[in-house]
Amino acid sequence: MTGEELTERERRVLAAVIQSYVETAEPAGSRLISRRFGLGVSPATIRNTMSDLEDKGFLFHPHTSAGRVPTDIAYRVYVDSLLHFTPLDAGARDALFERLSGSGTAIEAILRRAAQVLGVLTQELGVALAPRLDETRLERLELIRVSAERLLLVLRLGGGAARSIFVEVPGEIAETVVADVAFVLNERLSGLTLREIRSSLAERLRDRSSAAGARELLNIFIQGADQLFELSRPLGEAQVLFGEASVLAEQPEFARGDNLRKLVALTDRPETLSALLRQHTAAPGISITIGTEHTDPALSDFTVVTAEYHLGALSGVIGVIGPTRMPYEKVISLVTHTSRLISDLLE
Repeated sequence: MTGEELTERERRVLAAVIQSYVETAEPAGSRLISRRFGLGVSPATIRNTMSDLEDKGFLFHPHTSAGRVPTDIAYRVYVDSLLHFTPLDAGARDALFERLSGSGTAIEAILRRAAQVLGVLTQELGVALAPRLDETRLERLELIRVSAERLLLVLRLGGGAARSIFVEVPGEIAETVVADVAFVLNERLSGLTLREIRSSLAERLRDRSSAAGARELLNIFIQGADQLFELSRPLGEAQVLFGEASVLAEQPEFARGDNLRKLVALTDRPETLSALLRQHTAAPGISITIGTEHTDPALSDFTVVTAEYHLGALSGVIGVIGPTRMPYEKVISLVTHTSRLISDLLE
């Protein structure tokens, strides 16, 4: 069902009911709508229009209340055709940039700040999904001596990403050996995805150099392949970062705690939530899934609003999860601009 079948009066009344309910969390009655929104018609006409909207599935009576509450279908029509989207003003953009560009420029630090800031500003649960690097190709690697028993492995990845990890070695290894091993690793591994490297490193280094020092160092890489080339934990498919769930506590939907427990339970299922957020990358721009539109029944009381951010050829998701009664205009503006800021900061 879409808003195309609605008359202009029905559209105006529906928008007013949604706005009233979002602001007050109270069912909206015809007298309240007439008094607050000045629609130019009598409360009786508004009451009849609301009754028609209920018959069409856009409003419903909660219990015995005289007022009405929007359905998920109503929210969908609202965000698709009734909402007047306005970008953030310069002051809000500057404030958001200042809060996101704090200490720590690693991807995870930026995403964690973004999820927290979005949560505070929207009063919803901020969420961020890190880029999935398992299928990212290794462009080249570097081995840098840090101390006698420690090397720094730097991975330069497709899309401009870079990761580093310390490699413990048994005693000092000659610089020529370090350079030789770095050459062999680049020769055998460049152009492969991280997943391919982990699964085939031993085979690719089977005919490795016979020099004792080089053989010993290469063995360290073979034995530690799962850890040295495993980036899915810090930047992978199941890595979802959250803001503070406590910001939701003041909302009426969470007064009894049932919905809050449902939402907190979701945070304990990162793979499920990661798959959900990945679905939101199917279309460019802002993505909004409302209530019963979710395939997961656990999310039937919630709305998820997300946007993609980019790191070269890589992409992730930033957004919020909250009740379907959500200030959509504000949330959409904040999520949209935050995704752009993250892309700029990561560049």
